[in-house]
Amino acid sequence: MKASKEKPQFTFEPLGPTHDRAAFACEEPKLEHYLKTQARQDVGKKIAAVFVMTQDGKTIAGFYTLSNYTIRNSDIPEEITRKLTKQGEIPATLIGRLARHTAFRGTGAGDLLLMDALRRCLSVSKQTASWAVVVEAKNQGGTVFYKKFGFMAFPNHSLKLFMPLGTIEQLFA
Repeated sequence: MKASKEKPQFTFEPLGPTHDRAAFACEEPKLEHYLKTQARQDVGKKIAAVFVMTQDGKTIAGFYTLSNYTIRNSDIPEEITRKLTKQGEIPATLIGRLARHTAFRGTGAGDLLLMDALRRCLSVSKQTASWAVVVEAKNQGGTVFYKKFGFMAFPNHSLKLFMPLGTIEQLFA
């Protein structure tokens, strides 16, 4: 597969048996291993919803996972929680994993993956409560990627970030 600097056209769909997981390669070995060995099991066990980005219905250009999540009130800045609730936990959605194939480096594929995930999170939040989207970057490069979209780091965990759904609504307004 040749890398191209022009913007490819993708579709997003749930991970299925026709997707070629074995051919997926990315910069983060743990994410690559997850897609190849664990993702289908997690879908079957309802642990994670896995979505793939593809051009042809077979080749996986990228993927992300979504799960329900809870944020402890004490984990986010007090100036935010003061306005929310006195409850100990706040409902959220977790983008547990997000990776794009190395062949699509420089094409904006990572941005497209995140935008589709955020759009899906926003849509789901209209059916089930979710105050924020949470991500956990694998390294500092990942935090830079998420912060450019407006994610904020949790005060006590620099690789764990969140974005309130209100901010995501504004992104798509």
